[in-house]
Amino acid sequence: MGIVEKIKEIEAEMARTQKNKATEYHLGQLKAKIAKLRTQLLEPPKGSSGAGEGFEVTKYGHGRVALIGFPSVGKSTLLTLLTGTHSEAASYEFTTLTCIPGIIHYNDTKIQLLDLPGIIEGASEGKGRGRQVIAVSKSSDIVLMVLDASKSEGHRQILTKELEAVGLRLNKKPPQIYFKKKKSGGISFNSTVPLTHVDEKLCYQILHEYKIHNAELLFREDATVDDLIDVIEGNRKYMKCIYVYNKIDVVGIDDVDKLARQPNSVVISCNLKLNLDRLLAKMWDEMGLVRVYTKPQGQQADFDDPAVLSTDRGGCTVEDFCNHLHRNLVKEVKYVLVWGTSARHYPQHCGLSHILHDEDVVQVVKKKEKEDGGRGRFKSHSTAPARISDREKKAPLKT
Repeated sequence: MGIVEKIKEIEAEMARTQKNKATEYHLGQLKAKIAKLRTQLLEPPKGSSGAGEGFEVTKYGHGRVALIGFPSVGKSTLLTLLTGTHSEAASYEFTTLTCIPGIIHYNDTKIQLLDLPGIIEGASEGKGRGRQVIAVSKSSDIVLMVLDASKSEGHRQILTKELEAVGLRLNKKPPQIYFKKKKSGGISFNSTVPLTHVDEKLCYQILHEYKIHNAELLFREDATVDDLIDVIEGNRKYMKCIYVYNKIDVVGIDDVDKLARQPNSVVISCNLKLNLDRLLAKMWDEMGLVRVYTKPQGQQADFDDPAVLSTDRGGCTVEDFCNHLHRNLVKEVKYVLVWGTSARHYPQHCGLSHILHDEDVVQVVKKKEKEDGGRGRFKSHSTAPARISDREKKAPLKT
C-alpha cells in the first residue's frame, strides 16, 4: 500500500469516528500519523539523483509574491496588467505551463510577481505538477490566492486544504509552544494557561507516536492538537495570504459587497481594470516593507535610492540597516541620527537596537580613529626601542 492510500484510509477512519471525550486520544494519534505520512510524501524518493524539474526562478527585488489559483481565473492577465510582462492568456485551462516572473515598480521598490500554473484538487499528492507549484510559493514572502467571484466559495477551501497539506499555514501565527528534545529525563509537561483542547495524556501519546520519549514541552497558549503536531514536525511555514476575487463585473453588487467585507480579501476586475490600485496598496501593507533613506554628514538626504528592509528578510533595526549597507559598518558606528515617525524628536540620537519605520531618514556617525599614544608631550610611550641592547650606540666623544 502506497503513502497516498494510507493517508486516504486514515482519513476515512477519522470520518467514521465520532468526536467526543472518549475518542479524542484516538483522533489525536490518527492526526499525528497523517502528518508523518504527509512529511514522507514531500521527501524526494530514495535513490533519486539530483534535483527534479521545478519552476524555481532567481530571487530579484525587495520582495516576492506568488499567484496561486485554479486554472482560468485570471492569474496571467493580472500579471500582465501589474508588471507589463506578457503572459499567455486564452480561453482554455492550463494555458500557463511554467513559472513566469514579472516586476512591479511600486513606492520606489521592486516586487517580484510570479505567475504559476493553475493547481487542482489533489495537488499536494503531485497531481498536475502541484508539488512544484507549491514549492515555489513556499519561497515567496506573500501569497495572492486568485479566485473566481462567479464560482462557489468551495474553491477557496479546497486551495487552503491543499496548501495546508504540504505545511503552509495561511494568515496564522506560530503557536506559542516551547518544544525541545532531550537525551534523557523523560517528558516534562508544563503550561502557563488552562488547556481546553489537549491534556498531558494526549501529548504523551502524540510524542510516543513520533518515538519521542525525552523532551520538554511548555504551552504558553491554549493550543490545539494540530498546533502541537506542527511544532513537533518543525517544517511548517507561516505565510500571509490575500484572497483576490477576480471577475466581479459578472456578479451582482450585493455579492461583490459580501466578498469585499471578508477579512484579507480584495475584489478586482482584470477585464475592466477595477480596484487594482487597492490591491497594490493591500499587498504593500501586508509585506511590511520599510524604506530607509540615507543622509551623508553635511549634505541633503538622498530620496532617490532607499534601502528597503523587512521583518521577514533580516529585520528593521538600525543594526540591520548598517548590515544592509556594509557588513563591517556596525563595528565603526558611534551613533546614528534619525528623522521620521520612529523618532521622538528631530533628530534623535539612536543606538543599534532602534527599530526604524517606513520613510525614515538615517545619518550614521562613525567613531574617530584614535592616534596611537596621543600627541606631543602627551605621548604615552617613546619611539625608542624597548631593549637597551637594541638602541643605537652613539659615537664616543672626541677629547
